[in-house]
Parts: sequence; C-alpha cells; structure tokens
Amino acid sequence: MADMEKIQDASSSEDPEKNIDLSPKITYGEGEVKNTRYMHADPNDGDEALKAFMGHEGEIIELTPEAERKLLRKIDLNLMPMLCVVYGLNFLDKTTLSYASIMGLQKDIGLKGDNYQWLGSMFYIGYIVWEYPTNRLLQRLPLAKWSAFNIIMWGLTLCCLAAVSNFAGAVAVRFFLGVFEAAVTPGFALFTSQWYTRKEQGTRTGIWFSFNGFAQIFGGCLAYGISVGVKKHGSAIEPWKIVFLAIGLLTASIGCIFLYFMPDNQLNAKFLTPNERLMAVERIRKNQQGVGNKHFKMYQLKEALLDPMTWAFTFFAFVADIPNGGITNFFSQLIISFGYTADQSLLYGTPGGAVEVVALITCGFLGDRYGNRVLFGISGVILSIVGILLIVCLPLSNNTGRLAGYYLTQTSPTGFVALLSLISSNVAGYTKKTTVGALYLIAYCAGNIIGPQTFRPKDKPRYRPAEITILVCWSICVLDLGFIAWYYRRMNKKNEGIRMEPGYTKLDKQEFLDLTDRENPEFVYTL
Repeated sequence: MADMEKIQDASSSEDPEKNIDLSPKITYGEGEVKNTRYMHADPNDGDEALKAFMGHEGEIIELTPEAERKLLRKIDLNLMPMLCVVYGLNFLDKTTLSYASIMGLQKDIGLKGDNYQWLGSMFYIGYIVWEYPTNRLLQRLPLAKWSAFNIIMWGLTLCCLAAVSNFAGAVAVRFFLGVFEAAVTPGFALFTSQWYTRKEQGTRTGIWFSFNGFAQIFGGCLAYGISVGVKKHGSAIEPWKIVFLAIGLLTASIGCIFLYFMPDNQLNAKFLTPNERLMAVERIRKNQQGVGNKHFKMYQLKEALLDPMTWAFTFFAFVADIPNGGITNFFSQLIISFGYTADQSLLYGTPGGAVEVVALITCGFLGDRYGNRVLFGISGVILSIVGILLIVCLPLSNNTGRLAGYYLTQTSPTGFVALLSLISSNVAGYTKKTTVGALYLIAYCAGNIIGPQTFRPKDKPRYRPAEITILVCWSICVLDLGFIAWYYRRMNKKNEGIRMEPGYTKLDKQEFLDLTDRENPEFVYTL
C-alpha cells in the first residue's frame, strides 16, 4: 500500500489532479443538469473505468511519480511485446504475396493480365467489407479475446494460400485474409488509448507500428533464404508455398499466446495487483477518456459523421494509401525494374524496413516530446516525396540512386501513424472512437485497392504513371496534415474560452462518463 495511500480527507491533497474522490455518486451542480452540453452525461451508462472504483467510496488515490514510472514499466513489459510482434506479423502476412510473386506463384496458378493486381486489391476488399462490423464487435466483445480470434484465423487463412491452384481460389483466400486482419489496427489503437496517457500514445503507436519495418526485414531474409535454399537443395513443394505455410503457422501460434496473456483492459489484467489496476485506471484520467463503453450510442455516431476532423482523417487515409497499396504489393518488382535480379530484390528490400523503423520511432518520440505529432508526421511524408522524386527523375541506368529513393519512400507511414495515434488521443466517446477508426481504415482500404491498379504491366519497367500518382498523393497529404493541425489549435482555444466563462462547472468524474471530445470542454486536443 506504500505506492497507493488511502486518505479520507480530500481537502488535504496538494494536487487535485492526483487525488480525486472515488465515490460512485455523480453530482450535477445543484442536483440536476442545467447545461445542455451535458445532456448525454449518464453515470449509469458511463465508462467501464467507473467499475474499478466500486467499493472504494471516499478513498483517494495518491499516485506518486515514482509509482507511476514503475507501473508504466510493468505495463510496457507486458503489453508492448505482444502488440509489436502481432503488428509485425500483420504486415508480413500482407506482403507475402509480393515475395511469392517472384518465387513462381504467378506461373504456378496461371495468373494473366491484371490478375496479380486484383489479388493485391482483393485483400483490401475483404478488409473494407468487414471493417465497420469488426469495429462494432471490438466495442461489444472483450477486446483481447476478439483480437486473438482474428489473429489465429488470419494465420490459418494465410496457410490456405499454399493450397490454391488457380486465380479464383487465390482471390477467395485473399478476401478472407482481409476480413480477419480488419480487426488488428483499430483494436491496437483502442489498446493504446485505454492503457496510455496522451503524452505516451504517440511513441507507443510509433513503436508497435514500426514493426512493419522489422517484418519487412525478417520477411525479406526469410523469403531469400527459402528461395536460395530450394534452388540448392530442392524441396517437396514450391518455395512460395513454404513461405505461406511458415508465416501462417507462426502467426496462428502467436495468436494463441496473445489469447492467453493479453488482458481486455486494466480490470482483468493478470499481471497487475488489485491496487495496481486502480492506479492504471487513475493514471489515464487526464486523457478525459476511460477504458471503454460497450453500448452503441446513436448521438456519438451522428457526431462522428458531422465532425470535420473525421473526414480530414478519412481523406488523408484514402490519399496516403494509394501509394501504399502500390508499393506494398509491387516493391519487389519495382526493385527488379531498377536492374536487380529476383533474389537480389528480396534482399535489397530489407533496408527499407530499417528506414521505416527509424522514421516511425523517431517521429513518434519527438512528436510526444515536443507536443506536435502532426509536424513530425509531415516531416516523414516530405522525405518520402524526395524519395519518389529520385525514382521519377533519375535515369534507369542509375540503379543505386533509384534504390536510395525507394528507401526514402519508406518514411511515408509517419503521417498515417501520427493520425492513427490522434484517433487514440483526440477522439473521445467509445462509439465515436470506433466509428472514426472504422472510417479511417475503410478509407485506408479504398486507397490500397486503387494503389495496385496504378502499376500496370504495360508501364514496365518505368511504371511512370504510378510514380507520378504517388508523388501527387503525398503532396496532397502534406496540405491535409497542415489543416488538421490548424483546426485542433482552433478547437483548443475554443474549449479554453468555455472553461474561463463565469459560472462554468465541471461534473464529478466527467472524464469517465463516456462523453465525446466535442461535448467535454475539459478536453485538450493533442497536436
């Protein structure tokens, strides 16, 4: 009990933000709601975090800086490894198609014309169809359990690609792979928002998303090893089938571990003591959000659809992921177009993953350190523009320069990740958060569906139309990010003005009433 002292007299606290009455009674001024701003505040339908404080009437949590640092280390050690490894596998499972495309897949299953482009797009068609339903299920069902189910199923589905013998079978498997992977990104954004404070979320999101880069390094080395090994020693099945089976079975195995160890929220975290669970909930109070609410609220859906930031985020995801969809599925073939062999393309693609890792972790850390994630997200997109300019402008004979340009394009996810972390930090109200997350990822899917179609077989080896499309898209993204930063500054000034109005009152436990960011004047938007 040394880390969490229980005090009966709240008036003795020196820091009201660290010592807050835990009584379950919610008061509204003189006993009734007089401000229409709080018309949706219902203590009987608040956040799950309120349950953590039941039975602790009159108690005060004193969370010292030392105790909070110790708790944060414990949370990081138990959550981040799982989030990182699974998210890396999520990217690896998508990119196996790119590896397989130069290991005999296209010939063995008889792909013709634009069949390969449609295989790349079909994953995102499954993703887009199931994105909103899976977000509703993430809200309604235990978060970790539903996430684990999808991890196991997408691993097993990936294994099924080793059994396909024609285009139709591959299309069907790719569709269901998209269905099961649709839960991972919104689910991980929810994990981040419920466990970490706003000042921690950008860094953590950048870290687990950066494992896309680690996956690219691992996947390239694995595919290269399998390809070279089969050429030297032979194998009972085709090398591209070995890739699908190896990565699919690994994913399903990790999904089982995730199911056992990952908690749904602080209230059922096995690695925390009862007192630490209270502290883990208390430390996120400053987010003006809790750990979740399982009830669908129509007014929050309407607010999400009318919020300009919802569509600014959605527009960014759509435009930014047209380049992503093309490069993810065609990076091996793009590198071959620079003058390298198929085996070399597997190996030379791996440094791009390292660039992505460094860019995401650096921008995430600096964004939290200086309180401006959007600015550092823009910096990565600008670097990627420089990279695509090198690919477009340099002659085909300049293999090294064009390859360096490809590596620079791998900094482009910084903008996407910055906004993904802002969904965790800046969108409050659980129904609104899941809705915005779903729309963001639906737009992500739409962009990724279009992306592979820009790489047409007739444009080989230069792929000039695709390269110009990528350049234009990233330039538009920079403008959109600038608008988002301006708008959030404007909203913070507006909320500050409301808080300074004479007679302004704050509800008891306002941060745990599942209010949206726009109806809670205490909310401060992260830039």
